[in-house]
Amino acid sequence: QLQLVESGGGLVQPGGSLRLSCAASGLTLANYAIGWFRQAPGKERERISCSTASHGQTYYADSVKGRFTISRDNAKNTVYLQMNSLEPEDTAVYYCAAKPTLFLCSVVAGDEYNYWGQGTQVTVSS
Repeated sequence: QLQLVESGGGLVQPGGSLRLSCAASGLTLANYAIGWFRQAPGKERERISCSTASHGQTYYADSVKGRFTISRDNAKNTVYLQMNSLEPEDTAVYYCAAKPTLFLCSVVAGDEYNYWGQGTQVTVSS
C-alpha cells in the first residue's frame, strides 16, 4: 500500500525550529518529485518547497526561502523539511506529496501530485 506519513509537527515559539519528516512506504522516493505544502485556516494551500527526483534540484517559496531546507535520505526512504526561524505566519497543517516524475519539481503543480500524506500541524506561538 502506497503511503506517505508526515511527522515532527508541534508547538514552537517564534524563532524556534522544527524538522518535519515524510516517510514513504510502498514507493521509492528516489524516483519521485517530492513537494511540501501547507494550508492555514481560511487560506489556500501553498507549495513551499520541493525536490526533484533525479538530481535533487530544489525549490522554495519566497515566504520560506533562507529559513527552510528540504533534504532526502534515500536509504531511509524519507524526505525532511528543516524549518528554522519560525514565525507565527508559518502556522499551518503541513503536507508532503509525491509524483513519479523526473521533471524539475518546480514545474509540477500541486494538483499533479499523486500521493499525499495526512498532514502534521505546526503551530508557532509564544
